[in-house]
Amino acid sequence: MSKLLPVALVQHSNSTDLAHNFAKTQDGIRKAAAQGAKLVVLQELHRSLYFCQTEDTERFDLAETIPGPTSDSLGLLAKELNVVIVSSIFEKRATGLYHNTAVVLDSDGTIAGKYRKMHIPDDPGFYEKFYFTPGDLGFTPIQTSIGKLGVLVCWDQWFPEAARLMAMAGAEILIYPTAIGWDTTDDIDEQTRQCDAWVISQRAHAVANGVPVISCNRVGHESDPSGHSEGILFWGNSFIAGPQGEILAHASAKDDEILTAILDLKRSEDTRRIWPYLRDRRIDHYQDLLKIYRD
Repeated sequence: MSKLLPVALVQHSNSTDLAHNFAKTQDGIRKAAAQGAKLVVLQELHRSLYFCQTEDTERFDLAETIPGPTSDSLGLLAKELNVVIVSSIFEKRATGLYHNTAVVLDSDGTIAGKYRKMHIPDDPGFYEKFYFTPGDLGFTPIQTSIGKLGVLVCWDQWFPEAARLMAMAGAEILIYPTAIGWDTTDDIDEQTRQCDAWVISQRAHAVANGVPVISCNRVGHESDPSGHSEGILFWGNSFIAGPQGEILAHASAKDDEILTAILDLKRSEDTRRIWPYLRDRRIDHYQDLLKIYRD
């Protein structure tokens, strides 16, 4: 028998107006729920601009506690609409200690759990190591009223180890709140290669683990406050894929969208029966995976 789960993600552009951004997010959640979604996934750091383009201590003012204003508001909304919400918050754990954290609000409004981003990038335009301490909660799925969610964040999406560990711990869906885009000086061929690699990598996680994937990115151009670059053009292309990597829904590169699909979670078991990757893993020969590199 099928186990159907209507899901949605909210892809949108952001501005310097935090209240406007959050209102847009909440409106997207309401529209998704009105379309029948029982799980709604938000993009990475959906409350603000992507502030990591520069290193600026004033940006720490954006951080908040969990529980805190954003999680409280979304908890009330989750309860009102009877949906599970995956949010992304700049978490202030203590003075001088901050994380890039995904928090899951269950359909009764409570915090089901959180995940602190484990892989932290440090590249031109993505200076996240200045802001975020690497996560310390490990790769543990979050139990909710609709099932076990394997929540990861953005840069985590390039690491098959993270997806595998979530799946091995029983995650029924892999979820990636994301903020990724192009350097505007890249030519169209390079832009295409980068976006294709991003989609392919995450679809591969679905295939290799036999579970659906939900990836939610933002859209729009955000300028570099320092003026050292032309900023980032976030490429959207949010998508929902099934357990064989098949695309169930795919958003545009430019527009605000509420993307919906119906996941049949029973298909994960059917898929794993005919593609038994977990059965055939040779863990007795994987010790070198614990090394940075084999010299």
